[in-house]
Amino acid sequence: MHDIVIIGGGPGGYAAALYAFNFGLSVALIEKDRVGGTCLVRGCIPAKSWLETAAVFQTVARSSEFGVRSSEPEVDWSAALARKNKIVDGLVGGLSGLLKTRDVDMYAGFGRAVPGGAVVTSLDGSTTMLPAKATIIATGSVARSIPGYDIDGERIVTSRHALDWEQRPERVAIIGAGAIGAEFASMLADVGSEVHLLEALDQILPGMEPEAAKAVGRSFRKKRINVKTGVRVDPPRITAGGVMVPFGDTSVDVDVVLVAVGRAPVTEGVGLEEVGVSTERGFIPVDAETMETAVPGIYAVGDIVAGTPQLAHVGFSEALAAVTHIATGETAAVDYRAIPMIVYTHPEAASVGLTEAQAIEQGYDVEVTNHGMRAVGRAIIHGETGGVVKIVAQKDGPILGATVVDPLAGEVIHELMYSVGWEALPAEAAAFIHAHPTISEGIGETLLAAAGRPLH
Repeated sequence: MHDIVIIGGGPGGYAAALYAFNFGLSVALIEKDRVGGTCLVRGCIPAKSWLETAAVFQTVARSSEFGVRSSEPEVDWSAALARKNKIVDGLVGGLSGLLKTRDVDMYAGFGRAVPGGAVVTSLDGSTTMLPAKATIIATGSVARSIPGYDIDGERIVTSRHALDWEQRPERVAIIGAGAIGAEFASMLADVGSEVHLLEALDQILPGMEPEAAKAVGRSFRKKRINVKTGVRVDPPRITAGGVMVPFGDTSVDVDVVLVAVGRAPVTEGVGLEEVGVSTERGFIPVDAETMETAVPGIYAVGDIVAGTPQLAHVGFSEALAAVTHIATGETAAVDYRAIPMIVYTHPEAASVGLTEAQAIEQGYDVEVTNHGMRAVGRAIIHGETGGVVKIVAQKDGPILGATVVDPLAGEVIHELMYSVGWEALPAEAAAFIHAHPTISEGIGETLLAAAGRPLH
């Protein structure tokens, strides 16, 4: 009998398997595909590889601005695809090797929770019972679609298909301007595709600060992305030349439609009914302190958890919380107040904590400070001055949330993560020195202003 059986080898599942080694626990990990899950194999990592290709292309294309002469750049799509695959294969191989060194027993197939453990059905149809003292369900999520848009992998696709395009599409309509849709729009426009970005809500990057959406929107206009917000699409019409996408009283003709309207939890067919675990709209409610479901000994982590962000690093943290409780009975709860969220457009948009609207909704009397990047020396040197820093603080109280837009936003947001997590006062955070010249100076300037002592 294993101490833990884990169903799903994505970020939540493999993190739980690796972390259990610290407590001397025996682990069985069931995965139907490749370890790494959506994030590593067909999500975060491959998407960022393509975004890096686009960024390099744009760097070369703009090289004359920096006094560097070069010929007109071209994207070797097949080489970029091969590089993406090499990165993924390398990380999957490394992870597989690490799991072996941590003595994790790997089972290839479909896992299903049963009383007292799990059953794995191998690809050849054979089944194996895996008794365990505790079960962690980490089955992840899949891309959603919308009525009328049946995913065929060719004309109507999700991000999973788009990451493996064998050639650059000339004309693309992207439905949904959240993180996934915005990232693909940014990348495709940067490498020369005609992009139409269609969003049902009133701003791109729904849920982020309006200032962030506006800053990214300005960059999208420069990239000549055709952005339409507040529009709902009607069912498409497949034509000889591609796809016609109607919305409102108009339409666009494109080669392919990328549906990016969010992700649905994978909780059907994994034995939840059999073990008595209930769901809410497909998501699994858990004790936020321990990640344990209402059924003792059965835990859930990652994208399937009700009410938590569908982010790989959240899955990591939830896995640590679950394993800690299984191993020790103690809690190591995830601090959901201070989770960094990053949209890897160019420029990037990163946030942590509460937005201004969320803080007001929760009853806080807030003070808001905004600072542009136009006068930040390093931003000027980079040639990227359209960014912004926004800090939301409780009046006469701690920092509640923050947002940064800049090509390096995803790297510098963590300073503000600590400020939010440690409930720092603006004056306390502003007391620390930021090196000159850096992008982080923009954060330092904003903190000084939030503390009532602006410098520039």
